[in-house]
Amino acid sequence: MTALVICHFVLAACARPLVRRLGARAFVVLALPPAATTCWAFAQWDTAASGGSVTWSWKWIPAYDVSVALRLDALAELMVLLAAGVGTLVLLYCASYFSDDTPQLAGFAGNLLAFAGAMLALVLSDDLITLYVFWELTTVFSYLLIGYDSEQRHSRRSALQALTVTTLGGLAMLVGFLIIGQASGTYRLSAIVADPPHASLAVSVAVVLVLCGALSKSAIWPFSLWLPNAMAAPTPVSAYLHAAAMVKAGVYLVARLAPGFADVPVWRPVVMVLGGATMLLGGWRALRLNDLKLVLAYGTVSQLGFLTLLAGVGNRDAALAAAVMILAHALFKAPLFLVTGIVDHAAGTRDLRRLSGVGRSLPHVCAVAVTAAASMAALPPLLGFAAKEAAFEALLHGDTADRWALGVAVAGSTLTVAYTVRFVWGAFWRKPGVADTPVHRVGWVFLTAPALLAGCGLVLGPGVGWTDRLLSAYADVFPAPAHPFHLVLWHGWGTALLLSCVATAGGAVLFALRGGITPLSRKIAWPTADSVFNQSLLGLERLSLQITGFVQRGSLSVYLATTLLVVLAGQLTVLGVDRPWRGAAAPRLWDVPLQGALAVLTSAAALSCLTVSRRMKAVVLAGLTGYGTALLFVIQGGPDLALTQFCVETVSMVVFVLVLRRMPVHFQESGSTWRRAVRIPVALAAAATVSVVVWVAAAARTAEPAGAAMVEETAHHGLKDVVATILVDLRAWDTMGESAVLAAAAIGVTSLIYLHRRAEGTAAPLEKRGRTAWSVTTPPLTGVPPGDEGGPERGWLAAGATLAPEHRSVVFEVVARLLFHPILVLSLYLLFCAENMPGGGFVAGLVAGVALITRYLAGGRFELAEAAPLQPGLFTGLGLFVSTGVALLGLTDGTVLHAWTHHGHLPLIGDYHIGTPVIFDCGVYLLVLGVVLDIVRALGAKVDRQIERAAAVQAAAGRTAGPAPETGGATP
Repeated sequence: MTALVICHFVLAACARPLVRRLGARAFVVLALPPAATTCWAFAQWDTAASGGSVTWSWKWIPAYDVSVALRLDALAELMVLLAAGVGTLVLLYCASYFSDDTPQLAGFAGNLLAFAGAMLALVLSDDLITLYVFWELTTVFSYLLIGYDSEQRHSRRSALQALTVTTLGGLAMLVGFLIIGQASGTYRLSAIVADPPHASLAVSVAVVLVLCGALSKSAIWPFSLWLPNAMAAPTPVSAYLHAAAMVKAGVYLVARLAPGFADVPVWRPVVMVLGGATMLLGGWRALRLNDLKLVLAYGTVSQLGFLTLLAGVGNRDAALAAAVMILAHALFKAPLFLVTGIVDHAAGTRDLRRLSGVGRSLPHVCAVAVTAAASMAALPPLLGFAAKEAAFEALLHGDTADRWALGVAVAGSTLTVAYTVRFVWGAFWRKPGVADTPVHRVGWVFLTAPALLAGCGLVLGPGVGWTDRLLSAYADVFPAPAHPFHLVLWHGWGTALLLSCVATAGGAVLFALRGGITPLSRKIAWPTADSVFNQSLLGLERLSLQITGFVQRGSLSVYLATTLLVVLAGQLTVLGVDRPWRGAAAPRLWDVPLQGALAVLTSAAALSCLTVSRRMKAVVLAGLTGYGTALLFVIQGGPDLALTQFCVETVSMVVFVLVLRRMPVHFQESGSTWRRAVRIPVALAAAATVSVVVWVAAAARTAEPAGAAMVEETAHHGLKDVVATILVDLRAWDTMGESAVLAAAAIGVTSLIYLHRRAEGTAAPLEKRGRTAWSVTTPPLTGVPPGDEGGPERGWLAAGATLAPEHRSVVFEVVARLLFHPILVLSLYLLFCAENMPGGGFVAGLVAGVALITRYLAGGRFELAEAAPLQPGLFTGLGLFVSTGVALLGLTDGTVLHAWTHHGHLPLIGDYHIGTPVIFDCGVYLLVLGVVLDIVRALGAKVDRQIERAAAVQAAAGRTAGPAPETGGATP
């Protein structure tokens, strides 16, 4: 099973080269996986018909009992034969339907085959989560197929509409799956159906949510609006997705869950009422449409309502009728769509008012269409007749609630006969006053697929008993009645046959009275679901604009206050209702008095931020709180955390200083005094509440701490630094994910600054080696005779001369020159000693970043370019690549630590060992270094250029204005 599913996706990925080489004939090659699946399914017929199953599973999320599980039983056998068999014929049909020069043919071919693979996996899935994954894959591929002609606005809109409706239903279904899985204790579908959870409010809600997904997928009212609009897709898509495969997924899910949940109180009212309403509304609307595909589309909606009604009744005979009707519907509706494509291809139109005499010009096409249409109208001896008889018998002998459903089925069948005759008449009959439509001949290859499908419907009518054993294997899951129904073509004279005759005669009468029925249908028509959908979207858009305008006020203080108030309300509610502090240990203020003193000083620095008006002072005070926290780490015995905190605070303060250069010195808030008086209590209350919650969480521990086990595991491998080992080995995947988030955040921030160009020059331009715009106001040296400027001076920094004298500090340049290389060596030491000493890739990268920041602060942006000539993106990308590669390597045995280790000896250094954790840490080192360098270049070098441009413009404006003219006085 798995190989067949994988083959669909693998060959779909190869669709582009196949289409490029073979053109439309590539569809013949692409039909091989579904053809092989069909043969395999036939080989499993006896197993499924005997009540057995073929299973395969692979544990995906063992902790939650979630597996990638596949299971072929009787119902899955039927759906696999339809999905694979009809898929094979549709792909072969595409070889004639499309020409070699059709645009975007390769993408269409790959998507169609990938959809077939997703549909195959969906009907085989025996796990709720796996089923949902492939459920959404069919949604995505159907979106791509419906929007195939993306240049047409109608195609794009139809695809988006289908995606919106089915995805919303799918999300609701996922929530229902999770509730059912938790209530059942397993996500295995077969186990849930065999032993469903006890009916409760939660289970009832879950059933409704699951039905939302199933009904939206099968276009049941009120979700039926997307299916008719999906007719914008090419005809093969309509024949496969919207007749035989995708729309059957919802019906399949209802049929699959019915044995376990039909007794839930909400099940039958929802399924039967909505199914019956859909059958009537779809059939009634099909009577007044003139596009052949739309007539079939609304007919499909009507038939899907009938199928849903039968599948949801919840007894053995109705389940058998639903199964045979699923088979019959695919075998008559798919060929009718394919025939419509042939008529459109040959006549150039699908408007039944313009088509006339096509049956005489294309007799073989007409014969295939009439055969399939006769099955849809339930005329003997076709399969549709046997299926309709089974449905009437099941509803006729059901309980009292089924009797009204029988009336709905008869009325819906009457409408089915009427629009079926209207379809055949409109497509092939000669109409008075309308000239015969010119058509071109159609080859036998083009007609083969619909002919085979219609022929199956014709053969399986008398031979419907051949399917009884398989379909009864599914139906027998329900409690057996006293006299179980069996599939045969002729059951003798009875009420069911009489009702069939009434439906056929009533449909013929409706067609005969079409001249009055069609105007009547238009007069009493409800607002179309499409218009309701449009108005709903418009209303949602307007509502979102109103809410956005009310909530997004552009004030950071308002956003923070809102967030803090929500957190405050939620935490206070929990503390007041649950009282989690009961039984918690009494709080211990400190281990040593020095901790209390540092805590008081740190809190004082934080509170001082409330009263300052200068931005720089606020940054310094905020930084002091970080340094105070780092000192607390030192006293507590966490040198790794303290070292990291010191580096983070240092880099953060430098970044703040760089940003503040372009901002006013003082805060310029226009808020009144009372607003400030409100914000301060909110902030203090939030801080106090969070502190209490942290204490309660720490004091109410019930499980053993995990730290002891990690210390033991680290010591077992001869390592001492527990924190570094956790980050690069035991939780390496978390570290990798956090590193990726850090890189993404840095790229996002710098991209907002570098809107046009990210790259800075790697060296100072020659014309600016002596001066930059920082010194545009400084005149050149005067009073020095030419040639006597003196000999070359030895500079402490490579680009120090690019700064104006008023911006230079010789002491700072000397210190930067002396400390740069030792700091880099220190960063490497912190990197490679992390296994047994405080350090690690993150803090080492920050230390290296501090070295580059020092060069920048001492010598400017050109000095930074000389110190780090490579682009920051190279460091960031290389770091992500190395850390990700090592983390993936660790999958071989579950940990990075065991992946690879090398021991050796070096002169002067002595014995050493290096392993994949060190390499992983090197990746983190490069990534952090790249992030710091990117931020410094963005907030430092880029802002420098902006300041230089502003100064140059100001200087140019001053030179243009010139000195003010003198007035009065004598000229000397």
